[in-house]
Order: sequence, then C-alpha cells, then structure tokens
Amino acid sequence: MSDHNYVPSSKLGKWFNDRLPLLTLSAHLREYPTPKNLNYWWTFGGILTFCLITQIVTGIILAMHYVAHADLAFESVEHIMRNVNYGWLIRYVHANGASMFFLAVYIHIFRSLYYGSYKSPREVIWIIGMIIYFLMMMTAFMGYVLPWGQMSFWGATVITNLFSAVPFFGEAITNWLWGGYAVDNPTLTRFFSLHYLLPFLILGLVILHIWALHVPGNNNPIGIDIKKPSKDTVPFHPYIVIKDLFALLIFLILFAFFVFYSPNILGHADNYIEANPMVTPAHIVPEWYLLPFYAILRSVPDKLLGVIAMFLAIFVLVILPWLDTSKVRSAIFRPLYKQFYWFLVADVLILGYVGAMPAEGIYLLVARVATAYYFIHFLVILPVLGFKEKTLDIPLSLTEPVLGGSTNPSLAKNKSELNF
Repeated sequence: MSDHNYVPSSKLGKWFNDRLPLLTLSAHLREYPTPKNLNYWWTFGGILTFCLITQIVTGIILAMHYVAHADLAFESVEHIMRNVNYGWLIRYVHANGASMFFLAVYIHIFRSLYYGSYKSPREVIWIIGMIIYFLMMMTAFMGYVLPWGQMSFWGATVITNLFSAVPFFGEAITNWLWGGYAVDNPTLTRFFSLHYLLPFLILGLVILHIWALHVPGNNNPIGIDIKKPSKDTVPFHPYIVIKDLFALLIFLILFAFFVFYSPNILGHADNYIEANPMVTPAHIVPEWYLLPFYAILRSVPDKLLGVIAMFLAIFVLVILPWLDTSKVRSAIFRPLYKQFYWFLVADVLILGYVGAMPAEGIYLLVARVATAYYFIHFLVILPVLGFKEKTLDIPLSLTEPVLGGSTNPSLAKNKSELNF
C-alpha cells in the first residue's frame, strides 16, 4: 500500500486525516520500501533517535532541579544526586547517555564511510548529519561545564580561550562567550541556556535528516540503486522495526551496564571537586568523544592554526561526497579503499588516545603524524583512489545474484560482510 492512496477505515480517522494527514504519514512509515539486505550496522539510526529522546527527557527533569549559578551549581548537582527521588538515576542516565549517544553516532558515521552512504544522491542527508554532529559536540561541551567541577571550569576556560586567537574579533568573541572578562557566573548561565536549547534544534534537524532520507531511500551494503518498491525491498514494518528493536535491546544492555555498575568510569575524577579558579588541574582534558579533535588542536604549534585545523577536521567530512571521486559506493567492492578505511579507523583511535595524554614528548609526535595522516586520507588518498583503484564486479540487483544462481565472485567473496 502506498501513502498516497491510504484511506482510514473509520469515520473519525477519515475526518481527522482530511484535516491533518498524520495517519497518511504513519502509513508511509510502515510501508516505506527498505532494501532487504540491510545489516545490523543500519540499526544505529533508530538507536540514535532513542538516545536523543532520552537526553531531552532526562535533561528537562534535571533542569527542574539544577541551579545555573556559579555559587550554587555544584551543590545543586549534589542535591539532585542525594535528595531528589531517583535523581541519581536520572543524572547517571543523562551523563552516560551522552557517551552512548556519541558511541552510536561514531558507529553510524563510520558505517556510512565504509558503505559510501554519503555519495550521490545522498549528499544533503550527509551534510545535515554532519551539522547534527557538530551541534552535538557543542551541546556536549556546554553540558560538561554545568556541574561546575574543576574539569568543567578549566575545560571551559581552555576551549573558550581558543577564540581569542581569531584575528581582530577574537577578544570580543571570547568576552561575549564569557559574559565578562573571565569564566564566571554569566558564562555558566549562557552555557545552560544553550545546552537546553540546542537539543531541540538537533531534534528538528533529525526530522529533516529522516525526511531527506526518504527521498532517495536507504543505501545498502552492496551500494547499488534499487527501485521502490520491488523484489529487492521489504516494508519497513515489521521487518526493519523488529530488527531495530532487537539491536536497541542489545544497546540498552550496554547502556544499563554503565549506568548501574560503572556510572563514573567515563567521567573525570577532578570534576567531583568544586570549581576553583585559583587551582589548575594537572592535566585538562575534555570528554572522551572530543579527544581526537583535541589532539588535532594541540598538535599544531600555533594557536590560531590549531583552531583552524580542528575546524577543518570537521569541514573535510562535510565536503567528503566531493572528495571521494570513486563511482563505486561500497568498500566491499573497493579492495584498496577498504585497507585505507581501516587505517583511518586506527588513526582516529590513536588521535583519541594521544588527546588524553600530555601534549609533550612522544605523544606530541604521534599526534602530529596522526593529524597529518587524517588530512592526507581525505584530501589526497580518496581523490586519487577514485581514479586509480581497480574495483570488483558489482551485482545488478540484491536478488538476482542469489536467486538467479549467479556465481558472481565479488558477492561470494564478501558474503559475510553482506549478511552481518
């Protein structure tokens, strides 16, 4: 059944749908033709939606008890933990939910990189996704400041100070962020306001992201275009819904482990000490999900160039659809690209590790090498591979190579990747 000829069976449903066609929309979501070969890496879109809703709901509840004042913020967090009914649970779900959110979004991004989901005709979907990712980092950074512990205060001081490197307007931008001439109460209230606002902006962009996805349809592990509907597709409900729910259940088990057994393992011990402008922590680090960009920032000797490199590291992802010149989407049929893909994964992990280490000695050297490779991968290797790489044969459809008895060597060789 297609969305345009759906007619509600009841009179009430027909009356309502004629005035606000939400029922037609729900029918479209149920009947939405989806490639039948989607593997479990495609379930992280639904997981991310769950994470966003969880963060918004728990954030609203926490905001009811939190006091955005430099003299009271730290104590208000302790009050939530000790005196509010299930306040400890709500705060731990929110704090660890940020880490789970970023874990899922990194898997989602790297799945897209592997299967070429950023390529034509899905460039706009990818760009909206990168905007969401950037806003997530902004929201997470501002949220990290709110407990007003030592790492919160000094993290805000270090990161906001970076804007002072901007020529001509740097000092004005920094003072505007601070609301004065140092990180203090006006900074905290501004960050709290933005931290509360940005998730709703992200929610709007997520709806736009999904809407944009429904125009060209889902990519698939093989990376070929399919007709909707056809024998290569299945309805979104119940086939994909059940698969997404099973993956979400597994994800929730991991989530629950951190919340109930190791709720503070992803945080920093110094953040359980109240902010003190007179005492600087021995080593200032952001949350784990920002460490690769922090490593890029510190690997460049010049302050302004470091800031530029950090933002360029995100910008190259935005323009990735035009940097990758290959006509083949999926890495399954790109043997050389597959190797460089895993080099990139290792490179990002190394950047994350050295970002947590002091910016000196061997750590600084490794960070500079890893930063150089990061940019070389996107700006040099990908454009060259598109012209030089010899790709494997690609099947004509999702169904014919299997049901038609085809012995396509490419498909047989990569069967495990297609089925996982």
